[in-house]
Parts: sequence; C-alpha cells; structure tokens
Amino acid sequence: MAERMVSINGVEICTEPFGDPSDPPVLLMMGVAGSMLWWDEAFCAMLAGRGRYVIRYDPRDTGRSTTYEVGRPGYGGADLVADAAGVLDGYGIAAAHVVGVSAGGALAQVLAIDHPERVLSLVLISTSFAAGGDRSPLPGPSEELSRFWRTPQPGWADLGAVADHLVAYLRVLTGGRRPFDEPFARELVRRDMERARNYPAVQNHELLEGARPSRAVSAISAPTLVVHGTADPMFPPAHGEALASAIPGARLLLLDDAGHGVEPADWETLAGAIADHTAG
Repeated sequence: MAERMVSINGVEICTEPFGDPSDPPVLLMMGVAGSMLWWDEAFCAMLAGRGRYVIRYDPRDTGRSTTYEVGRPGYGGADLVADAAGVLDGYGIAAAHVVGVSAGGALAQVLAIDHPERVLSLVLISTSFAAGGDRSPLPGPSEELSRFWRTPQPGWADLGAVADHLVAYLRVLTGGRRPFDEPFARELVRRDMERARNYPAVQNHELLEGARPSRAVSAISAPTLVVHGTADPMFPPAHGEALASAIPGARLLLLDDAGHGVEPADWETLAGAIADHTAG
C-alpha cells in the first residue's frame, strides 16, 4: 500500500498500512532514531497475512516525517506518545493492538498507562521500564556495547562513515551469538539514509528525555506480551523478566540467542506470537 501523511498538532507524520482495514489494527512503534523501515516490509506483510491491519510510521526526525534543526528538536517524549495516538486518529481507529520495540516499547507503556482506551493489547519487545521506572536492581548493558558507545563517532558530514558506524552498531546489538547478516544491515541503513527528508536530524532523538507515565507499569490493564532476546546486550533478559512480572497478567516470550531489536531470524516466531496475542 502507499505511504500516507497524517497531520498531528501541526506536524506531518509519514505512515504506511499493510493488509485489510477491516482486520484488527496493529500499530508498530519503533525505537530511538529508527524510521518505519526498521519494521521491515516483509515482516509487516507477514503479520498482515495473519489477518491483521498493520500500520508503521516514521517518528519525528526520521524518514519523511517532520524534522527539526539538529540540536533543537522542539518536542519531547510525551509528544511522541501523542503522535502514536494521532496516527490512530488519522486512520479513524479508536483503539489498536500496540507493538513497541526498545524505546518504542517504553513509549507504548506510557500510551497504555495514560491512554488505556487507545490500547487493545500490548507487545513490548527488547525494552525495559519506561522513564521513572525502577531499574536499579537490573543489569546494565554488556561491556562490548558500553565500549562501542565510548568509541568516537564519525562526523555527520561523511554519511558513508556514519553508515559504516551504524552497521558496526547493529552487529554489536545482535549480541554475538548468531551470524550477522551484514549485507541486510547495510542495505537497511542505505535505504534509510536515502529515503530520509533530513537524515542527520535523527541525532535529536538522543537529546530527548523519556516520556514519564503517570503511574507504574502495574497500572497497565491491556493484555501484555513481553518479548526479549536472551542475548540482548542493551537490556539483558532480566529487564524483560522484571517487566513481565510487574505488569498484571503479562506473559513472557524469550527468544533464544536473539539480541536487541527485531531480527529476520525471529520474524516468523514474532509474527505468530503477535497474531496469537491479538486474537482475543
């Protein structure tokens, strides 16, 4: 299907639907600096093929959505939560099944807590507690990832060097227990850069404070599925386990040897789990 621009509070958000609008709606929320492309077309089609109306979108400062001057985003995490609800409004959808990965999972928690009427069910992938949640007893990122974060980043004037850096980052995020598909990662980064209205604007995501929910995750009433890779180097599995324990009635799905994010090797499993979870 064709991309569709949705106007939300003076900004333009680029969206793309997959499947039959009469099927149960599923809204996909991506993490920091990720455009809709990070929800791969093949995965979206796979989920739509299981009888779901799938909507992915570019958060602000990614893809073809509204961008801001680098260093001056002019919005915060709460605006990104409002944008998710605004995308649903743009499609005339009162409530949807919401799937969030990484920082998108934290934003999805806020949406479910502060706007429960918009969330039919919740799937949280490779994430931890939203801002304000207690992570103190939980393990930090792996040493390899911490070391990568300490490595100087290339200047943004050289997008080729930035692309190389991003591909290296994706390699670290896999957790190192599976073969890394570098051609797939490099093609994703290339497409993301070429498609973006202003690719360097993704840096603004690093400046944002996380949206803080009004209550703890124990207030989430939507049926929740927590999905976590056992090799996640950013949020080790204990984060997913703690999140599932804190949300009433939540179920936990651990993906053996999976890292951080949505990897092609897990698409079939994940699509099936989401379809099952959203069937009620």
